[in-house]
Parts: sequence; structure tokens; C-alpha cells
Amino acid sequence: MTGAPGSLHVSEVPAPEEPRPDEVPHEESARYYPSTIGGLFYLVVLAGTALGIWISWSGDWRLGIKWVGAALILAGAMRLLLRQRDAGMLAVRKRWIDVLMLVGVGAALIFLTESIPNQPL
Repeated sequence: MTGAPGSLHVSEVPAPEEPRPDEVPHEESARYYPSTIGGLFYLVVLAGTALGIWISWSGDWRLGIKWVGAALILAGAMRLLLRQRDAGMLAVRKRWIDVLMLVGVGAALIFLTESIPNQPL
């Protein structure tokens, strides 16, 4: 049976090849834990930042921002101390850039909370 030029009949379509046993994709089991120690510290930094934001929202903005700054300084210290393969999500750029930015922003936040004078109500 002939159809349009270039079209194949159903009997002419090749059957898909079966994957070899070593090529069958393995189903990944769901993980609910960080795979590196850096991932664990990343979660600690997120928790410290969330706590700082909550403290700021609830009224004591200076203490809350100090918590955020301390969490960023901790992230910078962990990025400096951990190897590249162990840093997990703390490793975004080159080590010295990550450390400089995290510690710099954390220290700037703490400095600013101390240097801003109290405003009269």
C-alpha cells in the first residue's frame, strides 16, 4: 500500500529497542536529609535567618538583624572551613568570594544595627 511520498506504513516502522539492563534508570528514593555537612549548615543558617526575621517582625528589630548577621557570618566561616565537595549549597562561587560576601554582609548588618541611633517616639 502506498501513501504520500516519504510516509511509512505501520508495518515498516521499526520497533523501539529495549534498554539494556545496565542502562535502565534506577528510581531515586526520596531523601529528606542533606547529602553533605555543608547542606546541614545551610539549613542551620536558614533557621537562624528565619529566627532573626521573626524576632525583627515581633518588635526588637536590632536583635533580629543581629541574628541574621550572625547567621551569615556562620555561613562564611563554614564556607571557609569546609572542603569544596563538603560545602554543599554554601558553595556558590569561588571560596574567597563566598567568604568575603557572607562575612562582609553579616558584619555590615551587625555594625549598622549598633551604629543607628535610637529614634524618639
